[in-house]
Amino acid sequence: MRLTKIETFATPFVGFVRVTDETGAQGWGQVSTYQSDITAQILHRQVAPHVLGVDFEADTQDDLFDRAEELEHKFPGSYIVRAIAGVETALWDLRGKVAGKPVAALLGGSAGPLRCYASSMKRDITPKDEAERFRRLRGELGYDAFKFRIGAEIGRGKDEWEGRTEEIIPTIAKAFAGEKVSLLADANSCYAPPAAIHYGKMLQDNGIVHYEEPCPYWEMEQTAEVAAALHIDVTGGEQDCMIAAWARMFELKAVDVAQPDVLYVGGIGRTLRVARMAAEAGLPVTPHAANLGLVTLFTMHVLRAIPNAGPYLEFSIEEADYYPWQYGLYRNDPYVVAEGKVTVTEAPGWGVEISDEWLAKSEYRMSEVAG
Repeated sequence: MRLTKIETFATPFVGFVRVTDETGAQGWGQVSTYQSDITAQILHRQVAPHVLGVDFEADTQDDLFDRAEELEHKFPGSYIVRAIAGVETALWDLRGKVAGKPVAALLGGSAGPLRCYASSMKRDITPKDEAERFRRLRGELGYDAFKFRIGAEIGRGKDEWEGRTEEIIPTIAKAFAGEKVSLLADANSCYAPPAAIHYGKMLQDNGIVHYEEPCPYWEMEQTAEVAAALHIDVTGGEQDCMIAAWARMFELKAVDVAQPDVLYVGGIGRTLRVARMAAEAGLPVTPHAANLGLVTLFTMHVLRAIPNAGPYLEFSIEEADYYPWQYGLYRNDPYVVAEGKVTVTEAPGWGVEISDEWLAKSEYRMSEVAG
């Protein structure tokens, strides 16, 4: 298989990628959200020249994408792998459509349902209102797992407002007292180890089962210190895009649950690589998927295929008034929640088509094989 054309359709928040091979077959993928228009430029400038016209086979494509990254060794890190992810995920869609199978089946898994945890992105919400929102979603859509936010994002130890964390932990716990509900908390790199351990013990005492990114994510030794001091699952990894960083994380036993983001880490192949590394370390994988761009759909297919999948899928509950850019993206909605679950269908590839109206409003670029 040779890719002859790569097209991007981007806004600052979302960037879709369409690839075409020499037979005319096409597939859709996505670069990572946030500054996606910049990532699209990088794709055409620093990724497309290394992958257009190249022979891609299923058993060699990971190495070819690695080679593209290596050839841009002057620019290591996030933007390159976020751009590579756009081509890589589109290639999986193309392969699935040609084979007439969902990507999950190509990965050795199958279509089927996945339990979700309702993931709040808000810190500007009061503990009382967050608890009421979770109760409403439990009644309306059947969620039985919820994640809330503590501290302030990259907060250097500060709370979103004084006393919020001390209030929200018991408030959410009491809202589901006596029910079979899993509760998760995300600190988004807020704390140094002493404070992280303090709040971790508070979470433990209130029955919360998942403590995400308690310390600055780049300070892995700090996170390892927290993990060693607590019984709650300390989790992380969403920001980490370098395979060597993952190896270091597992060596340090910094986390109890690995959370790669399919698009931050560079695509399906690299996510599977991290999942295998986690399995060797005896750890489950609960990927980061914090918006309703295609990253959540990609994650659904991965979780239906890997043997060490965690117990649930992260699923954003923010509506258009909060995250307007994650709505109006698709012709067909891939994210229908029923009884707290979403489903990977039998549709070929990713099973989704991008909205023509959205595409018409985006910034278009194209690279193709010369001649």
